[in-house]
Amino acid sequence: EELLDVQVPEIQRTNLGNVVLLLKSLGVENLLDFSFMDPPPKENILASMYQLWILGALDNNGQLSILGKSMADFPLDPPLAKLLLFAAGQGNPGWLASAHKTNQTIAQLSSAEALIIVSALSVPTIFYRPKEREEESDATREKFFVPESDHLTLLNVYQQWRLNGYDKHWCEIHFVQHKALTKVREIHAQLLELMESKNIPHISCDTDWDHLRRAICSAYFFNAAKLKGVGEYVSLLNAIPCNLHPSSALFGLGFTPDFVCYHELVLTSKEYMKCTTAVDGHWLAELGSIFFSIKESYADRIAKRKRDEFYEQSMTDNYTDTKRLEAHKSQENSSTRPTLPIRSSWRDHYDEDFSSYTRHKFSTSRDTHQPTSNYKMCVPGSSSSSSAGKKSDKKKEVSSSASSSLARQKKAPIAGFM
Repeated sequence: EELLDVQVPEIQRTNLGNVVLLLKSLGVENLLDFSFMDPPPKENILASMYQLWILGALDNNGQLSILGKSMADFPLDPPLAKLLLFAAGQGNPGWLASAHKTNQTIAQLSSAEALIIVSALSVPTIFYRPKEREEESDATREKFFVPESDHLTLLNVYQQWRLNGYDKHWCEIHFVQHKALTKVREIHAQLLELMESKNIPHISCDTDWDHLRRAICSAYFFNAAKLKGVGEYVSLLNAIPCNLHPSSALFGLGFTPDFVCYHELVLTSKEYMKCTTAVDGHWLAELGSIFFSIKESYADRIAKRKRDEFYEQSMTDNYTDTKRLEAHKSQENSSTRPTLPIRSSWRDHYDEDFSSYTRHKFSTSRDTHQPTSNYKMCVPGSSSSSSAGKKSDKKKEVSSSASSSLARQKKAPIAGFM
């Protein structure tokens, strides 16, 4: 009597993120008016579009971004596709240029390990816990625990199974489902082939797993929770109380992280976080800046203000010193520059040449005609002008030849010039 007469279609009761991403990649613009065979609630479509937007798959206009087009190539849930692409260096539109140019960026890639985690999350749980051997299976599982993350625990299990030659007997001893790991291996091979066809780098980070936890935070920052009590957390977005699952690697540790990201919530007697990873609060502010920011205390704000004022004053002093130094250099250059002589005008050169020409002519005229008179014309610049003035006061007789010579001298062009 409690069962429904007709089962609810899956499209109406599951996450539509992958469906919306696929329809967007096919060019469907208006998803609300799309003719579904069994139309899902519009709230589910809008919620899926909102999730794609916060993951960076859709832009502000609802169109596919560069990252969204890459995510649509993978048959995965959008957060898992984002995790894989972020670990491969495709977290922003300029990923290709940065991922292949600097060695530092390549060293931060962890796509090989992220591919294993994504493959392990695509199947049901890989551990099994028989009723008669519960304590033994729990103790064996603890050997694979990575205290920081359940995602890294799955990675550790797969790597150990690979080191033992994918042995089935090894799975039985360690209470691991061999069929589940075989399925993980098949999914891993398919995704690896798809990555190679898309020229996505497949690079290992070895044991530096902090880059992996950062990639997990980039894909599940909307499932972040903050520590509230011993093993008790509260969701940062909707303030729902949630707890660490008893089978989690973080459960029962001496130190519980302040911030975690979980894969999904499971409701039993409480809200339990399934597959949890410890993250840094600064990662949430950096990768999920849509929701989170770093809150500064009063002392931090005062220190930041003083630091900014100091930097501003330093920049002002440097600018003032630079201008003063430039002015000093320009002044030194102007004082040491050689003074050029003032060029004389053409009239000055003409007067000087004409004066020398006149002196030469009259001296020649006097030597040729040999006048009997002592009278001499005063020529500017001539040294005999003073003596000629003294002798002109004396009254002497002038012969006719001297008079004619004097008349010719008066017709010279000097008289007109003077």
